[in-house]
Amino acid sequence: MLKVLLVDDEPFILQGIKVIIDWEKEGFEIAATAENGLEALEYLKKEKVDLIIADIRMPGMTGLELLEQIRREEISDAYFVILSGYAEFDYARRAMQNKCTEYLLKPVDRETLLKLLHKVRALSDRERQESKAHEEMEHAYFSRHLISLIHGKYDDVNLNYVKKHMKDTQGIRYVEIQKEQPNNLEEQSDKDLRNFQRELYDCCREFLKEDAKHCVFDVSADEKIYDIGFVYSENLAERLGMDDKTYLSAFRQYLVNNTKQPVIMLVGKKVPDISNVARSYGNACMLRSFQGFRARKEIYYYEDEVQVTAAGMVLCKQGLDQLLTTIEQNNHMEIRKAVEQFYEEMSQMGMNAESMNLNINYLLFQLIHLASEQDNDVNQEEILRLISESSFENGILRGSKAHMARFACEYGDYLSQLRKNVSRGVLGMVEKEIKENYAANLTLKGLSEKYYVNSAYLGQLFRKKYGLSFKDYLNNFRMEQAAGF
Repeated sequence: MLKVLLVDDEPFILQGIKVIIDWEKEGFEIAATAENGLEALEYLKKEKVDLIIADIRMPGMTGLELLEQIRREEISDAYFVILSGYAEFDYARRAMQNKCTEYLLKPVDRETLLKLLHKVRALSDRERQESKAHEEMEHAYFSRHLISLIHGKYDDVNLNYVKKHMKDTQGIRYVEIQKEQPNNLEEQSDKDLRNFQRELYDCCREFLKEDAKHCVFDVSADEKIYDIGFVYSENLAERLGMDDKTYLSAFRQYLVNNTKQPVIMLVGKKVPDISNVARSYGNACMLRSFQGFRARKEIYYYEDEVQVTAAGMVLCKQGLDQLLTTIEQNNHMEIRKAVEQFYEEMSQMGMNAESMNLNINYLLFQLIHLASEQDNDVNQEEILRLISESSFENGILRGSKAHMARFACEYGDYLSQLRKNVSRGVLGMVEKEIKENYAANLTLKGLSEKYYVNSAYLGQLFRKKYGLSFKDYLNNFRMEQAAGF
């Protein structure tokens, strides 16, 4: 509803304007009335309205004087309509010089008033659309500068622009916000993931309101990550009387409540100033890699997840090298022996849980390197997802020898598939299956089990060959068949 202020010293005129039309039906609400310009001026200093309809001659302050003062002192930018019993050019000229929307002669009939309101509504809609477009352009331009800082590729132009247009630039954390990854991610279409990403972005901006500049869409644009970047400043929480964790928890809960989907946050280490945000961004990227190796959480904090002792990281080099060798050779019996030796070496060194985790993380990243050596085109994000799904899903306690042995054997099979380049045979069989049974309930998991191929690897093969997910490939084929191609 557009709010209206009526100003006239004749009560029966005010009453007549009130009842001559159905204001609510036309999208307007009479917020207040005033008997003269001085009374209206006091009201406008406290309240905002969208339209002022004022008589030109009133005691104390005329309608023209009211118009001139609110424009001169920038008290209100509301549309202003003068009602006058005088068809004098000088009055009209003065009114138009002060951005008067209309100059109407009394008495005002119903049709004239309706035309006026329709004009004001159209002007308001157009200005709102133009303002929104301008705001979006400014936000996009600002985001380009901010992303330069986040990626650590910036100069003084980028830094100065961000500092000029961002209110809070001290006590910074980079926060990656995304949907919690389900186990069947490869079976979700890229379009669905992208649509949710946009919905998540809109919800972030709604929560942040005037601080929406702190939110950036698609920071990891070149990767298959449907993320929202949030540059957190400690002042955001302080203004609400909160600490970091309370604020971020409330933010995440708002997103969950409004998207009806599970959402996680990866929170980088706090840095002193926006110019250091790239360091915190790097922390969040590391958390994304570690995420699959941790018990599931709603918010991951770098300080909590990555703990290195003052003495540095002690590696069980002999046990790690032996385990990596057996996994690469895919000898299940030797893998189990190597796992036993690895855990025995850690025990003999008196390692605590923190040191054990660091050794296991080292092992996992070496396994990623092994996969990359087998096939340069293998997507490392897919490997991370494979490790997550195969090894530590459902919050299974890390450090279990039995669990590690089972995972290591599965990963040995995965590397073996990469070496054999099974894509030639398996993709052909899967393509044939889709052609013959596309109307059935085909899933990536079901086909991978049928053809004895790891589901994550099969998903990689589809992306590598077709440039899209298995689900998108299947849906496209179904649409082509429906269209008669």
